[in-house]
Amino acid sequence: MFPHVTRACQGVIFTSLELVKKLMAKTHTKTGLSVVVNVIDKIYETGRKVANGFKETMKIIFDEYLPKWNYRAVPTI
Repeated sequence: MFPHVTRACQGVIFTSLELVKKLMAKTHTKTGLSVVVNVIDKIYETGRKVANGFKETMKIIFDEYLPKWNYRAVPTI
């Protein structure tokens, strides 16, 4: 199944943050699930080091359709 947010944004040139928010917010499924869009207006520090053992214990799962944009970090317990 093709992700609905990906489908809503497919073929669109992103010209503003508001456009992206609008496209994502109108996304829904046949069963009534909808998307809530919140933008975190924060500048994140680059070059931070990860905790010892992070890479060995954190499994990264990349999305099938947009692996550069969508991924999940799943901790190993």
